[in-house]
Amino acid sequence: MRSPLIPEMATQEVQLNETLAHLKSESESLKSKLEEERAKLHDVELHQVAEKVEGLGQFVMKTRRTLKGHGNKVLCMDWCKDKRRIVSSSQDGKVIVWDAFTTNKEHAVTMPCTWVMACAYAPSGCAVACGGLDNKCSVYPLSLDKNENLAAKKKSVAMHTNYLSACSFTNSDMQILTSSGDGTCALWDVESGQLLQSFHGHAADVLCLDLAPSETGNTFVSGGCDKKANVWDMRSGQCIQSFETHESDINSVRYYPSGDAFASGSDDATCRLYDLRADREVAIYSKESIIFGVSSVDFSLSGRLLFGGYNDYTINVWDVLKGTRVSILFGHENRVSTLRVSPDGTAFSTGSWDHTLRIWA
Repeated sequence: MRSPLIPEMATQEVQLNETLAHLKSESESLKSKLEEERAKLHDVELHQVAEKVEGLGQFVMKTRRTLKGHGNKVLCMDWCKDKRRIVSSSQDGKVIVWDAFTTNKEHAVTMPCTWVMACAYAPSGCAVACGGLDNKCSVYPLSLDKNENLAAKKKSVAMHTNYLSACSFTNSDMQILTSSGDGTCALWDVESGQLLQSFHGHAADVLCLDLAPSETGNTFVSGGCDKKANVWDMRSGQCIQSFETHESDINSVRYYPSGDAFASGSDDATCRLYDLRADREVAIYSKESIIFGVSSVDFSLSGRLLFGGYNDYTINVWDVLKGTRVSILFGHENRVSTLRVSPDGTAFSTGSWDHTLRIWA
């Protein structure tokens, strides 16, 4: 005797599949309608508007300092607000604080794990945060006493269910924003380690984040393996804008200095500029000869230049307005993994898989 439930379950499953298919096609058609509406506002290209703008002359940038001391690939770095100190993290599990002028090492911490993929300097300059394959974000207070054991004062702040890919303090030492391979970003209270807000919306690993530059900085942008760049409201936890034009993972996102746009760098070998007010991509920075992915991007202080660190060991410098490459810098002997312009805009630093950091100006 067959159970009368079996045909019933089968019809339920068919209905479920049908509604799923229907919902999928509905969401696709809504998506294309949205794209059509966006396209209506798309009246002119950025480089056309910038035609009248004077081109940039020749400028010479070269390596001014090389920081040696990591025993393996440098994965991340960040500048201190004092414009002279740098924190870097590496695959060897070491986190080093450097004086970029003298190239001296001021502090070194050995993490309990290798692949320390994220590090950040606190706004006050009195602490650094880092993490990676340990799925945690740890904060180390820095003291003037060079011989002090930093590891003893370590505080575990954030806990994800997969690797930590990026971290950044908000405008105070009291809160930290993290992104992770578990597909989420999260905001944490440093003192208590409490989760203040979590951000769900990426369909795969989140690889990078950047905080909006305004003093009221209540938004941030994240990019990930789902090829999406999402803009989030930190107070509500909601995704307020999303851009999906890259053809591969987004490795790096960085706000334009005014906060009205952001750039992204991807494994598809392009950098792109997204205008938040126009709600669309306004420029693509690419050349046919560039076939390697972009690991890291940052703007000059004026916003006229976009620096990109590439997996073919080079740094390409782009004219943001005209969309042309104005310079290509050589020096690293392996892929450039991280690039940051100093807070005063006089130099920028790069970290590489060749175990070194370089200061360029």
